[in-house]
Amino acid sequence: MPNKRSGGGLSGTQQAAKFLGVSVLSGAVLAGIALPVAGGLGLAAKGTVESFDEIPMDFKRPPLSQKNRILDSEGNLIATDYYRDRTVVPLKKISPTMRKAIVAIEDSRFYEHGAIDLKSVMRALNRNAQQGGVAEGGSTLTQQYVKNVFVEQAGDDQEKVAEATQQTIGRKIQELKYAIRIEEELSKEQILENYLNITFFGQQAYGVEAAARRYFSKNAADLELHEAALLAGLVQSPTYYDPVNYPDRAVKRRNIVLNRMAETGAATKADVAAARKKKLGLKVSKPRSGCITATDKAGFFCDYVRKIILTDPVFGKTEKERKDLWKRGGLTVRTTLSPKAQKASAEAATGKVYEDDPVAASVVQVEPGTGRILSMAQSRPYGLDQNKNQTLLNLAVDNSMGGSTHGFQVGSTFKPIIAAAAMADGISPTSTYKSDWKTSFGLGDFKVCGNKPYGSGSWDVQNELESEKGTWDMTGALSKSINTYFVDLGQKVGLCDVVEMAGKMGVRLGSGKPVEQKPAMLLGGQNISPLTMAAAYATFADRGTYCSPVAIEKVTDADGKKLPVPRTKCERAMSEHIADSVNKMLKGVVEDGTGTRAGLTDRDNAGKTGTTDGRKDAWFVGYTPNLSTAVWVGDDIGDPQEMYDITIGGQFYAKVCGGCLPGPIWKTAMTGALRGEPVESFNDVRVPRADTDDKEDRGRGGDDDKPGDRRPGNPFPDISLPPGVIGGGGNGGPGGGTSTMGGTTDGSTVGTTVGGVTGGDTGGTTTGGDSIGATSTTGGWDAGGGNGTNSTGGWQTSGQDGGWTPR
Repeated sequence: MPNKRSGGGLSGTQQAAKFLGVSVLSGAVLAGIALPVAGGLGLAAKGTVESFDEIPMDFKRPPLSQKNRILDSEGNLIATDYYRDRTVVPLKKISPTMRKAIVAIEDSRFYEHGAIDLKSVMRALNRNAQQGGVAEGGSTLTQQYVKNVFVEQAGDDQEKVAEATQQTIGRKIQELKYAIRIEEELSKEQILENYLNITFFGQQAYGVEAAARRYFSKNAADLELHEAALLAGLVQSPTYYDPVNYPDRAVKRRNIVLNRMAETGAATKADVAAARKKKLGLKVSKPRSGCITATDKAGFFCDYVRKIILTDPVFGKTEKERKDLWKRGGLTVRTTLSPKAQKASAEAATGKVYEDDPVAASVVQVEPGTGRILSMAQSRPYGLDQNKNQTLLNLAVDNSMGGSTHGFQVGSTFKPIIAAAAMADGISPTSTYKSDWKTSFGLGDFKVCGNKPYGSGSWDVQNELESEKGTWDMTGALSKSINTYFVDLGQKVGLCDVVEMAGKMGVRLGSGKPVEQKPAMLLGGQNISPLTMAAAYATFADRGTYCSPVAIEKVTDADGKKLPVPRTKCERAMSEHIADSVNKMLKGVVEDGTGTRAGLTDRDNAGKTGTTDGRKDAWFVGYTPNLSTAVWVGDDIGDPQEMYDITIGGQFYAKVCGGCLPGPIWKTAMTGALRGEPVESFNDVRVPRADTDDKEDRGRGGDDDKPGDRRPGNPFPDISLPPGVIGGGGNGGPGGGTSTMGGTTDGSTVGTTVGGVTGGDTGGTTTGGDSIGATSTTGGWDAGGGNGTNSTGGWQTSGQDGGWTPR
């Protein structure tokens, strides 16, 4: 035998001989021979053990990592995602030919020996001595299985992988003892089944089922002789014998396996001869893992689902526990995604905004009353190849779930939230505000929580058009998106109450933080994600109940056991009457207001356009009683660009607006998603209107002359009101003592027809009137009299509807 190497260690041949010698000695343990010498081998190096007896007998195979399957709400496969491509199958689903092939080439005496095969060890020792090196190993199939378990346990830890595969005497003795334990506890068939499911076959395929699908696009149960021989031959060296990259090597190796099968009687000589003549017969299925493989452009939704499992504590208390759960795999995740809605949203997002356009579109849909996310699509394709305009940035969600850093400014789509907060504070929709097209507001008049002034100085606010000056009530101002009105309204309500209402509706910044108490929020100047806006508007659709968005309905593990999943949390954000009133006002927007190009003709629908300064963001958020959809269009790369003189989806836009691009996208998505769905109606209420000077503009819908929601138009036909019905003029209007809509007084007599009438002396004197300039009217609504500003408004104290009568 060659001398020691210059470094003082044993040569490769000496190491092999010593290892095989120890294997022979270890094998004697099975014959009942005491081996105290094993403990005296000096096995103190890393990865070895002190003695055979000190090796713990507790050997547990970790759960084998498998594919995770993500399904839509109807059970259709969206995508698979895996750490290791493996599908565990029982032995009965593996062809008998495959079983015979692996036994013939790896351990032909498998059914005849125990944990170690002394005959094989002696044969290997003899051959290796003749070759002067390690030409053949003596490990049994059971010992190989043990080694594979160690590799599986190591996972991504390369140091542990190296430790699991190192050729040390201590490691081999450890494998032997565990092999002995396995042979005591499992039958040969169970050991073979485990081995075939854990072994690596190359090309990212772990286990024989994945290998059969990878190389031949069939199940392991259907493998033919020449195919089974090929797979069995790969186990020795999956890379070297890779049939995809080295077909000649693979053929030679396959034929060696076939010959061995003939020698052992695992196959007839005639069958082997016929199999040898066949070509490899590959029908390769490329590895398909991850959300990039998702159907119907649902890659972003798929990634969102994956992130939920990796971040939600319901799937594990720690990040490591959740990550291990996903890596271990075998999960079947049934999601809320509607295939019909997803297809419609994908077509809508990509039909009017192309993937290579300078801006992008995002469409997301939520079901009111359940929070179920029904679709999530965008114009950019999901993936890593920027040359193909792919991105991993999910424009629909918050930053923590893979979205943009902050979200996007929502513009005037925030105004319905202010209206809801105002009505919750007892402010009537008849509350009017009169101003020029520009108005200066004192920052000290804006109150944050604790009734503290926001700041000092002034804030100049202007409407979109110079013609937008005069007097508006809530309905008219909402229809035309009058900035000065909603800043005044927000000032009266208080920033604290507006933020509180937003919070009840689930509205938070894209960064995950609460909406900030800043006057600019009243004009939609804060960054919010489309999913958040879709869920918020679903609150209106569900008559005032907010339900947190959910994407997962059911999860089962590899054994079919159900796992807990996140559930929606539904809480009342506002009264049904307030929600019904907002629905009525926003319904007018799509009927003859700024959202006419978005309006559906076959069912009740409502919505709001939004366009931010410089037209950097354009929105349409709208809903029916059973579906809420948010559409955003804007720049998703770098600093947002202004959308003037721009071509999007092959169409030139002099200026992009909420109603002219997001609106039609919304209509396409809604039409497709609702096709065949029941037609539901909003609960109809009579929303009072003030006698304002914008009545002459009613019915002038459209959005060609100004950004989205800033286009003149009124959602309601003209309403004739008898004199003195609306409070806030002079000393509360003329006497009479009755009111058809509430809100008037004569100082002593209370209206009797409908609630919401004040009983004070001079309702509306201070904040009412017809004075020139920036004035507002709230008198004649509240129950406290005086100036009509008591928050316990008459509509709240005079029955469910108070001053608003349902029709």
